[in-house]
Amino acid sequence: MSLYAMIRGRRGDNGFGYASTAEEVTAGVDLGGKTILITGVSSGLGQESARVLAARGATILGAARTREKAEAACREIGGAVPLACELADPASVRACVAEAKGHGPLDVILCNAGIMALPERELVHGQEKQLFVNHVGHFLLVKGLLDALADDGRVVMLSSAAHGWAPPAGIQLEDLSFERGYKPAVAYGQSKLANLLFARELAQRFEGTARTANAVHPGVIATNLGRHMPLVARALMPVASAVAMKSIPQGAATQCYVAAHPDAGRVSGEYWADCNVTKSSRHGRDLALAKRLWERTEEIVAAL
Repeated sequence: MSLYAMIRGRRGDNGFGYASTAEEVTAGVDLGGKTILITGVSSGLGQESARVLAARGATILGAARTREKAEAACREIGGAVPLACELADPASVRACVAEAKGHGPLDVILCNAGIMALPERELVHGQEKQLFVNHVGHFLLVKGLLDALADDGRVVMLSSAAHGWAPPAGIQLEDLSFERGYKPAVAYGQSKLANLLFARELAQRFEGTARTANAVHPGVIATNLGRHMPLVARALMPVASAVAMKSIPQGAATQCYVAAHPDAGRVSGEYWADCNVTKSSRHGRDLALAKRLWERTEEIVAAL
């Protein structure tokens, strides 16, 4: 536990907060008979979420970039089903959708995978890579699985407080690929804002049903996600981790709470941090922007 976590002891109305772990927030929750698909299961928060939710009785469909990575991760979890899902490859995502549908109704789709702060601008199918992997790939996955989602199913999108790093317009709908100047953190922020807005718009589309869609900020954690950060930042990571960062079990807590806790099943269209609903940036609350992003993403998908 970091020094900051020890100091910041305040918990929310539900009894959980900054220092809560995934095991703590799911204690006593029975997920027997539930099926949960998790992307990015091969390391970090995805691996911990899969471990904890499986321990609560869920069948885990563990998706990773390659089947080999997924199989290696799922061997550690009894009964977990490995799936290949390379989010940068629409064909891989569609194959994952088809395979996942063969495992019955899905109770939770936990969109955990992502990439961060690529040092150079890269394009995938004509789109900036962080936006494509973090948002478009998951958009394809979730939309493809909606007819397999249980009537009270949950969609959990891993966003980030970094959604506040997005451009002044929030989502640069006219320049999604940063042709007029690329900054790694800004592009990452746009992709995380897209995750948040996708959850907001999906929740709007779920209105009148028992289905929910929410976005979460896991906290700042030392995981493989930071492998593209500058060398100096990576060198300081051990010190920062001891002083201020969450551990991986703490980082997985919010997404596990939103995915599994009965109380979270009554909340939709919200942004969560430290296991409680919190306020996002102004752009993160812009439902009109969320709708325009959905429509623009549909256009991107149609052109693939």
